[in-house]
Amino acid sequence: MAGKKAKTISIKLAAIDIDGTLVNSEKKLTTAVKAAITAAKQEQLKIVICTGRPYTGVKSLLTELKLQNQADQYVICFGGALVQTTNGHIINLQPLAYDSFLKLEALASMQQLHFQAVARKRIYTANRNISCYTAYESIITQQEISYRTPAEMPKDDLIKAMIIDEKSKIDSLLQNWSVFAPLEKEINFCRSSPNYIEANALGVNKGSALQLLCQHLKLQPAEVMAIGDQGNDLSMLEYAGLAIAMGNATPEVKAAAMFATADNDHDGVAQAIKQFCLNKELGMVD
Repeated sequence: MAGKKAKTISIKLAAIDIDGTLVNSEKKLTTAVKAAITAAKQEQLKIVICTGRPYTGVKSLLTELKLQNQADQYVICFGGALVQTTNGHIINLQPLAYDSFLKLEALASMQQLHFQAVARKRIYTANRNISCYTAYESIITQQEISYRTPAEMPKDDLIKAMIIDEKSKIDSLLQNWSVFAPLEKEINFCRSSPNYIEANALGVNKGSALQLLCQHLKLQPAEVMAIGDQGNDLSMLEYAGLAIAMGNATPEVKAAAMFATADNDHDGVAQAIKQFCLNKELGMVD
């Protein structure tokens, strides 16, 4: 277009959510996504999985993407509570306080909501009738489930907590949030799926973790692309210089993003990497 200049954007790090983003509806990496990430790595782009999952639920994907066991590759887990290299060196860990967990568990029990605490290698729940969603989380995160009363929970190993129940119950809870609202002084809440509300220590989210990692790597927000689909991705989309919403993203995520890509069943991550990271110029108006 006459009179318009193309601005070159140099993306050095791509922060990518897993569920609903990196993997398809079958929780698998597609050939196109793997190929795009391989090409991006060859261009020296850092690929950082940024997820609510624990590290145990990320290892197989890191291995498949040939990112595992490396001192110069990074991963963000537990919704931002853990930042580490893929060979295990911890850069930052901010667990949920045991007192905060106790308050959450008591309120969830009073509201008859399924609730769980997540440690590094295990899911803990005080629900005698274990939720089907807890069982599902156990499968995709490769964590065993243990029943414990609140007093028996491992105080020093709880990293985050989750209210995990039917969508209708989560919708109703959010419409009647007053009982949980006082806890926002010490807990960061976000809805990470129609069935989950995640709870981290105050100030912990994907955006704060991404900022910390970028400071560690001496990268600026303008050098970062973030791709996500749910409410727990909003903070990293707000931090990144280039915010991409998946085609299957929530309306809030699409509104916060600069661009939208295809959905996770049509290689949206691959399309975003090709368009914004592998092309040398991104046409934008000044």
